[in-house]
Order: sequence, then C-alpha cells, then structure tokens
Amino acid sequence: MSKDRMIEIRRQNCNPMTMKVTYYKKPVFIHQGYMQWLWDVDGRRYLDLFAGVATVSVGHCHPKVTAAAEQQLKKLWHTTNIYVYPTLHEYCEKLASHFPDPLKVIYLTNSGSEANDLAILMARLHTGNYDIISLRGSYHGGSPQTIGLTSNAAYKYPVASGFGCTNTMCPDVFRGPWGGSHCRDSPVQTIRECTCAQGHCMANQQYIAQLKETFATSVPNKIAAFFGEPIQGVGGAVQYPKNYLKEAYKLVREQGGICVADEVQTGFGRTGSHFWGFQGHDVIPDMVTMAKGIGNGFPMGAVVTTPEIAASFSKGLHFNTFGGNPLACAVASSVLDTIREDDTQQNSLRVGTYLITELAKLRDKYEIIGDVRGKGLQIGVEMVRDKVQLYSQKKIACKKMYCDAQTDQSRAVFAALYMQWVRKERKQGAYFPFYSLYKQKKLMLFTHSKEHRWVGISCSGKIVYSCNAWFSVPSFQSSYRFFHTVFLTCKTASSKSTCIS
Repeated sequence: MSKDRMIEIRRQNCNPMTMKVTYYKKPVFIHQGYMQWLWDVDGRRYLDLFAGVATVSVGHCHPKVTAAAEQQLKKLWHTTNIYVYPTLHEYCEKLASHFPDPLKVIYLTNSGSEANDLAILMARLHTGNYDIISLRGSYHGGSPQTIGLTSNAAYKYPVASGFGCTNTMCPDVFRGPWGGSHCRDSPVQTIRECTCAQGHCMANQQYIAQLKETFATSVPNKIAAFFGEPIQGVGGAVQYPKNYLKEAYKLVREQGGICVADEVQTGFGRTGSHFWGFQGHDVIPDMVTMAKGIGNGFPMGAVVTTPEIAASFSKGLHFNTFGGNPLACAVASSVLDTIREDDTQQNSLRVGTYLITELAKLRDKYEIIGDVRGKGLQIGVEMVRDKVQLYSQKKIACKKMYCDAQTDQSRAVFAALYMQWVRKERKQGAYFPFYSLYKQKKLMLFTHSKEHRWVGISCSGKIVYSCNAWFSVPSFQSSYRFFHTVFLTCKTASSKSTCIS
C-alpha cells in the first residue's frame, strides 16, 4: 500500500485522534522492528528511544518473547478463565512472586485504563467510601471513571465524568513552591538551594501540609483511595520528596482509604533500582496497577491486591472475556523471564544513571536546561527561559543552543528542540500544561554504546529530521503542542541509520 493511500485512509477511516497526533509534515511509516531498532517502508533504520510510550520493555520482536507467542499460537489462542489452563496459573504465580506480602491476588485486564478503572471500583467496595484523591499532573487513564483521576486538561471533555475524584497539589520539588537540593531519589538533584538539616525536608512537610488541607476542605472525613504514580509519567517525569508517599499513605489510611500505586510506566524494572517504583519509596501499597511493559506491546494490564480486598470484591460477579487469556499469559510470562535473563533492570540502572549524569552536565552549562530528573530509564529534561523565573524556553534561546551545539556533544538534544520550535505553529495538543519537557522512556535493553551515540559523541553528526518529540510548547493562545519523536543521524554511521527519541 502506498504512503499516500495510508494517509488517505488515516484521514477518512481511522478515528480523528490519529490525525490530531500526526503533527509532522512527513510522517514516518514504520514497517518492522527488532530489539532496539525500527525500519520504515523505505528501509531506513531508526534507533528507538521512545519504546512505544514506555511499552516495548525488552525489545521489538524479542526472539524469546516471539518464540513464546508462536508456540502458544499453535496450541491455544483463547479460552476464558471459566476453564483451567496452564498459562494463566503459571503467569499469576510468577507475577505474584515479584510482590511482597500481602500483595498476592491478581486480576488480569487488557489495558492500564481498565486496570485503574477496576481498582477504583474495588477501592470503593472495600472501604464503603466514595471519594478518591490523585495528584495534579497525573495520568491514570482516559475512561469515564479514570478521567477524574487524570489531572490534565488535554484529556478532559466538557461532559460530567470522574465523580468523586479530587486532585491535590503535586509535590514537584523543581517547579513547585517548595524544593531543595536533597529532596529526590535520583542521581541528580534540583538546582534549588536547600538549608534543611540532614534527614529533614522542609519541602516534604509543606507538601504533606497541602495534602492535609485537601483532606480538611475538599473531601469527606472518610475516603476510598489515593492513587499515585511513583514517578509521574505524562505529567513530566516528576519526582516527589523522598518520604512524601510514605507519609501520604499513612494519612490516607487514617482517613479510611487504601493506597494504589500506578506502575503502568514505572513498573518491571524501568527505574533500575527496584522492580517496582513504589519500592523506591519504601512503601507497600494496598493495590498496584500495571500495563505497558507487562506484555512488551501486547495489550494487557493487571491489578494486584491483597486477599482481604479481593474478598470484598467477590460480593458480585466480575468477569473479563479477554483478561488473562492463554496467548496474553504466554507473552507476559516470557517477558518476565526475559527481564530476568537479559538483566534489563540492572541495565536500566546502569545506562539511565549514565545518561542522567551526562545530561546534568549540560544543565550546568546551559541556561535553558532547568532540570534533569528521573531514575533508570524514566527521565525528564525540562527546558526553561532562565533558571530563576522558570519560564518556558523561547525559540530564540533554542536557536542559540542549536548553533552552539554544532561542535558539542549536546548538539542532538538542542537541535531537536530548536526544530520543534521551528514547527511550533502546527497543530495543537496539550500534555504538559506549564512547561516544556523532553522525556525519555527507552527500551530497557538500550546499551551504553547506544547511549553514547544518542548523546552525540560523534561531533560530525548532523540533524536530518525532527518531529513528534516529548516536548510541550506553549502558544500565545495558552494551548500547547505535543510531539513524539526526534530523528537524528550521524555521518559516521550508515546513511540509513537514524535515532528515534
């Protein structure tokens, strides 16, 4: 099928949102993938730094996962969990082994939105309460229920939805009203000064005070749940003060609620230091939701909870036709095996720490890089006009960085950013409402040599094309642009070798 025909079908038959997120003048027509590489229909090879929105965890068409899928396809595609089949039970046992007690009961779904939707219902049934709190800037799904938890105007529609959901202040130690130089669990801290004594965090106290104010003013005296991502994903790779979740969980439980960790983006070793993001906060939630990396791109999600909460949910009949079908379980089981055998968690820690540290050097050098944050391969780089007022960066500053970067290893980053500003008068979207952010969620098999290449060690490289990168660019109408992917190439490499980030 020709490119023109595909675009014609995209406009006429695919849902309109597919065109709304197609910002670039020359779309990329992806045809094939293998491990960290993608190929378009013309045979050009791309290094994938985006991982299908943090979804392809162990590599495109990973041989082990592909073999497991093929083997199951020849045996049994689908039956429901009304019947007893090996793959369901093998996978549930394997997944449960990755959780501390008492998180041992598993519900399998088809997506992260569905998992969070189910968690909302279970929390309300178990507690007998209705109201739920989430953080501003969070993303927990786009279903009629989860849209209330999601605190981002881009996903909101002018209809009644998300009843009983309240968004409280996000404890953002870089852009929020309080923060310092020792707040986060990251190889790199903010540039904000800190006068706190060792073991004491004023910023954390202030954000906890805001949560207490929410309890006092915005919800009943008993709530159903608190939802939180260990590191905000869509919200901008935002990290909280080290003890924030621990103290928040305590307050929530005192109000009769349960604590839900949304691991859709941070789970399965992406943060490097731990298999689950909540472990980095030294907490044990009452429920954990997950999707994306669980199936390496296969549509799947899950809720993991306690026997006590599961018992409350058994008062009615819950059934999911496709959740945990034989093929899904075979793929997900192979993903867990591959994460262990390929040591992708340690690779995320090693490569991610290197990248964050190198990006911090660029932050110290350039005025428009306000913050570098994250853990493992969950990374954010925030661009600002200046590091005092933290206004979003302007095109002229980006152009200066682009010119300066021609003889610097940061060339790739700033060239990409500048090219986004060149195209900033194109279509509208809104993902990060207050700032311009570059996010990276690479495949967890991303190697140190590939990292060197992305940073741009080869100074003879040149930018070829830039589109759809993780930037949000404010317009004069107070709407925002969102882009997905940057394409870069180096002269020292093959003429058909390109990077996607």
